[in-house]
Amino acid sequence: MSRAVVLTGFGRPEVLRPAEVTIAEPGPTQIRIAARLSGVGPTDLAIRSGALKAFPTPPGTVLGFETAGIVESVGSHVDDVTVGDEVAAMLPGLGGYADLVLADFWVRKPDQVSWEDAAALPASGEAAVRVLNQLAVTGSDTLLILGGAGSVGTIATQIAAARGARVITAVRRQDFAAVQKLGASPVEYGPDLTAAVGRIGAVDAVFNAATGSDLAAAVQIAGGPARVITLSNHTAAEHGVRLSGPDPAGANAALQEAMTRLADGSLTLRSHTAVPLADAAAAHARLEAGERTKYLLSM
Repeated sequence: MSRAVVLTGFGRPEVLRPAEVTIAEPGPTQIRIAARLSGVGPTDLAIRSGALKAFPTPPGTVLGFETAGIVESVGSHVDDVTVGDEVAAMLPGLGGYADLVLADFWVRKPDQVSWEDAAALPASGEAAVRVLNQLAVTGSDTLLILGGAGSVGTIATQIAAARGARVITAVRRQDFAAVQKLGASPVEYGPDLTAAVGRIGAVDAVFNAATGSDLAAAVQIAGGPARVITLSNHTAAEHGVRLSGPDPAGANAALQEAMTRLADGSLTLRSHTAVPLADAAAAHARLEAGERTKYLLSM
């Protein structure tokens, strides 16, 4: 049995409750991880509230898209890690709010990367690298990132800039200094976004890493929907925009790129705060109240 926090229904954070759950043995291409820390992301909050029902979440579901810990057992076809190795894992099928976690996609944790950073990286790092690759961002591009101060946007800004792209990011005015340090030119997100971006210059591609984004404006700014990608706006099809989800074929390579940059110091993450696993509901409540930190659940 594994200690976990489970979803008992949709609603306020109190629907998250401690429980004991059974975690299966790993399948042939899976590993099972004794988790040290697991990340809490905005999609977790959307699932729990009932706002996002794209994931099968019957009562008893364990939320969490990312974790870091020690390999506890491996499937018969796994040959790149062994029991005792330190890893970080992305969990597109959920399961992170537990002290034992099954994973399909992982990367080794280098010694110089802290457990906190390792746990905070996988979901956001994979998403950032994936969408930049899908947009085919190169050094000749100007990229607009909507939500550049968030976990995904922070990573995407740094990687795009490292690839030589010019990065413009739409954020709140109080985040201007932070995103400038990451290598981006900030504009204030609001009803005048198109004009604000236009004053800086033409845009080749738009990466929407924000919730509640204006995809119509994004398409207008990019000169069409072909190079506009969103992570979370489910009106994407109405605008001809691609809604990007985890890519199994490229997930491990994306995780490796993000982890390598983190290890060599060319990538920094948003600040994070660790709390006990039992405080998962409280972490959700604080995030919904407007706290701007990345919460990690400590096992």
